[in-house]
Amino acid sequence: MKVYTLLVEVGRKTGDGLPDGATGAALVCYASGKDQAEAVRETVAILKQADLAPLEVTGYGSIEDRLAEGHEIPDEERALMDRALAENSVIIAQMDPFFEGCKGAEDGED
Repeated sequence: MKVYTLLVEVGRKTGDGLPDGATGAALVCYASGKDQAEAVRETVAILKQADLAPLEVTGYGSIEDRLAEGHEIPDEERALMDRALAENSVIIAQMDPFFEGCKGAEDGED
């Protein structure tokens, strides 16, 4: 088993718990699995059980993959990955809601 870093975009669904006015959200998740495909399937299933509406999942690989690509992984992030592995679970490390008309850093604005 390994832990994989996933970025999941979710849309709106009744009871999803996202803030009023949000059009969706991006979630950074750490998910355990025998491979990344299994981690993605488990993450999507758990998010659906939590009344979220997963739209797209981007995988960034295991910790070994990320280190090989030169990513710096802080201790806090490693601790969450260790927890996901120990508990054979999905950890949502960060949730950033999207709002209509808001421009993000990808547009060159803060």
